[in-house]
Amino acid sequence: MKTFGFKRLAGLMAAATLVGAPLAFPAFAQDVAPPAAEAAAPAPAPEEAAPAATEEAAPAAAETPAPTLMAHQVKLELDGSGTAWILTSTALVLMMTIPGLALFYGGMVRRKNVIATVAQSFAVTCVVTVVWMAITYGMSFGVNPDENLNKYVGSFDVLFLNGVTTETAFSAAKGLPEMLWIVYQMTFAIITPALIAGAFAERMKFSALLLFTTLWAIFVYAPVCHWVWGGGWLSGAGVLDFAGGTVVHINAGVAGLMCALVLGKRKGYGAENMAPSNLVYTMIGASLLWVGWFGFNAGSEWAADGIASAAMLNTQIAAAAAALSWMIVEWVERKKPGMLGLASGAVAGLVAITPAAGFVNPQGALIIGIIGGGAAYVGAVWLKRLLKYDDSLDAFGVHGIAGIVGALLTGALADPAINSLGEGASVAKQAVGIVATIAWSGVVTLIILFIVKFTTGLRVSEEGEVEGLDLSLHGEALHE
Repeated sequence: MKTFGFKRLAGLMAAATLVGAPLAFPAFAQDVAPPAAEAAAPAPAPEEAAPAATEEAAPAAAETPAPTLMAHQVKLELDGSGTAWILTSTALVLMMTIPGLALFYGGMVRRKNVIATVAQSFAVTCVVTVVWMAITYGMSFGVNPDENLNKYVGSFDVLFLNGVTTETAFSAAKGLPEMLWIVYQMTFAIITPALIAGAFAERMKFSALLLFTTLWAIFVYAPVCHWVWGGGWLSGAGVLDFAGGTVVHINAGVAGLMCALVLGKRKGYGAENMAPSNLVYTMIGASLLWVGWFGFNAGSEWAADGIASAAMLNTQIAAAAAALSWMIVEWVERKKPGMLGLASGAVAGLVAITPAAGFVNPQGALIIGIIGGGAAYVGAVWLKRLLKYDDSLDAFGVHGIAGIVGALLTGALADPAINSLGEGASVAKQAVGIVATIAWSGVVTLIILFIVKFTTGLRVSEEGEVEGLDLSLHGEALHE
């Protein structure tokens, strides 16, 4: 299959420049050059200048129209403490992908694929940032003028953040500047496809990764995000997802499983030693993920208040409980507790508590952590062994399984005393959200994979896989 070459990329960049230049030039010219009539007018006498300026300024000020708000916007009513907290949370959540996830995944692959694996997280961050700014923010959080369509997808009026100013806020978070809301939600959009990369580690082409990420962000992440958080049909059906159990983890886990099945197993899988190359990298990455998750979960309250505090406490409890749960099951089965098991268990607990963090009490968080850690072990070890698929870094086992468990338990354990939005929660409602996300993510991901297969191609060559993706894709290698 042909890959995107330099000439095609250069052509796309040139086209973008040609399209953007006519839009930018008039504004630039208006700023630097006064109108001809103003330039030619004689200067007023000194005694006339001040009164004339005053008389002209008043009607001009009166005639200045108020900015027009889009359907998803309200006028900003700044919450200083909340804004400070979300600024901090945004940095924490971005840290989860780079360097957190990059190191977590990078340590689990073989030495010849470490650079390529870390590069995937970095590249996904760059791609999704631009795609979010260009189209998917509006698709996720805009309001579609057609009421029926708005149940499924947002607006295309916010392309390239058109209409976003420092004075606007998203309607559901009126105390936060919309620009902050955009970049905070962007970090969630970034980490979701980065998680998927764990399923196809050590065998997908870099060009395929870039195209897959772009299409997946548009056609899978944005619709599901709108359904749950943007006023879509799952929100209307009473589905609860505090910080991304369905939007992020089930979504990414199911997509990862589809990728693993379509790409097939790594060469030598089950016969060669594919042990992690550096578990210290993995433990450092897991630690960064754990710390960053406080911004992920507690930040999803969009304010610095009691619910955010509950979410932070619940996050800590569930992560610790799940790490112990995974470790105990592994200890019983393998007769030794592993450091990788501790790290994976903690991440599983963080995943499981994500949909419930701001809805359950600490006792509920403990239950979710214990069950989530054990269930993720079953998914990552026993299920994969039984069905014989190669989910390289357990994207489905950890994120898909723990996400499903956490979403279901949110319906069972939501406590209205913690958050009034938990009133009326049920396992049945949560199941609707889970099934819808699995169906959409699974089917659309398969379609995207076949599109990528017949454009850039999906897998590296057999020779490139044997050599290692660091050298075959990037021409770089780790040195002793």
